Amino acid sequence: MTKEEKLNLKNEEIQEIDHVPAQDLPLMLDVLPDKLRTSLEKHNLAGLIEIVMDFGRLPEARFFNGKRIELEHEPVTLGDINYAVNRVGDFTSDNRAGIARTLHRISCIRNRRGEIVGLTCRVGRSITGTIDIIRDFVESKKSILLLGPPGVGKTTKLREMARFLAEDLNRRVIVIDTSNEIAGDGNIPHHGIGRARRMQVGRPELQHAVMIEAVENHTPEVIIIDEIGTELEAQAARTIAERGVQLIGTAHGNALENLLKNPTLSDLIGGIQTVTLGDEEAKRRGTQKTILERANEPTFQIAIEILDHQRLAIHKEVAVAVDNLLRGKALFPEIRKLDLKTGKVEILTKKETISQGQVSFSTTEMAEHPVETIKIYPYAVSRGQLERVIRNLQLPGMVCRTIDEAGVIFALKNYAKVGAKILELAKKHKIPLYIVKNNTIDGIQNALKELFPDLISDFIIEEIEKKKVDDVQNALEEVRGAISMVMDTEKSIDLSPRNAEIRKLQHELVEEYKLDSLSIGQEPKRRIRIFPPPKPGDK
Repeated sequence: MTKEEKLNLKNEEIQEIDHVPAQDLPLMLDVLPDKLRTSLEKHNLAGLIEIVMDFGRLPEARFFNGKRIELEHEPVTLGDINYAVNRVGDFTSDNRAGIARTLHRISCIRNRRGEIVGLTCRVGRSITGTIDIIRDFVESKKSILLLGPPGVGKTTKLREMARFLAEDLNRRVIVIDTSNEIAGDGNIPHHGIGRARRMQVGRPELQHAVMIEAVENHTPEVIIIDEIGTELEAQAARTIAERGVQLIGTAHGNALENLLKNPTLSDLIGGIQTVTLGDEEAKRRGTQKTILERANEPTFQIAIEILDHQRLAIHKEVAVAVDNLLRGKALFPEIRKLDLKTGKVEILTKKETISQGQVSFSTTEMAEHPVETIKIYPYAVSRGQLERVIRNLQLPGMVCRTIDEAGVIFALKNYAKVGAKILELAKKHKIPLYIVKNNTIDGIQNALKELFPDLISDFIIEEIEKKKVDDVQNALEEVRGAISMVMDTEKSIDLSPRNAEIRKLQHELVEEYKLDSLSIGQEPKRRIRIFPPPKPGDK
């Protein structure tokens, strides 16, 4: 499929997903100055995300497919902005306003004197059918946490869940609507939430109090909340869940790993505590004496990572997933993909076909014709990065810890030159060796494409935590430099403080050089100390 064909297909999907009800869009356009409204009406507005007005810049209309349209040839004036502000009304303390009984949101940008110098007019949508892909989980009465980047439809799914639970399942549902994004502005909720009730929040910092008030005063069976972002809100969520109320919400973070590293919100998935093991137990587990473990039962039993409008990664048992993360194991969530044209949902991790309402759940070709899992031994290749790429590509591969159990070896190019030890080991064990040019996402993906050519024929992969690559590379370069100094001076050296994930990679690299290392200090200043090799005669 050519790049142009893929773009056309994406546009078709966007138009199906992001249809704006005709009765709502004119209300948004009516807020804008006449010249902008006239310019907008000349274009096809399917897939419109937002209209941006910044003082001194050209106004823009932005779409889901990445397209941007400049609406005028002259910059926005303060008069244009004031016109829109006067049509909207007062902004709340979080600099947001809405249009009564619609889902549209207008957010403002202020200068240092508090004057409004920019507006973001975001188009809100009520779309039915967006939760068909996860309807079985919504019906389960288990608490569900939605994760994902902005703009993938988290709030839209919350709105549809509220309607489905209140109308189709006849449950008592209360929506905690902090910024009126779920049920729209005004005193009467938008019809998109059906018969669910809505509690508005006066100020964002009071959200946790309204959450508790909803449980104490209104006997809900389900509470739905958008953007859990503070420690108080996380505590309120745990209180709600412990009272037997089904909680459905979203939190800041793209994936489960992000949430686990967030000290403010990690309690939502059980939290982390440091445990010191005895010598025997540490030896039995094959770990250091000080390890991280899950502190409590998760507030949410199910976590759903929204990868894009059609693909979800579902952790059906959050407790198990968190335990595996803390033990350094790769996660293999259930991946579901919706085919908009047929209404079918492909489940990548199941071998059986099940039926759920009007949606037919069918297995993928990979599930019907299983491919044997290949164990990969990484040599100087980032273990964590390799695991993440395998998981996101849904490949039948697994990272192993010893060369004896490996089916193939992935070796970093700089460590696989002529005469290198890894080449001798590969020849001795008769294991195929694949060269990884560098420890970047692209470098690892290219090596995996050589290993699984039939499974990655269309090599379009979204970036996976790309911003972390530089940190990892710098941390490993620091290890190599420190090892040279340790060997020359025969003295211990402390590295710079790093997070647990990067320290793990540093420990693995130190082991490759047959040296000992130890994590010392307390977070966030916890770091690695590298020890020199023992001298002859040392015990």
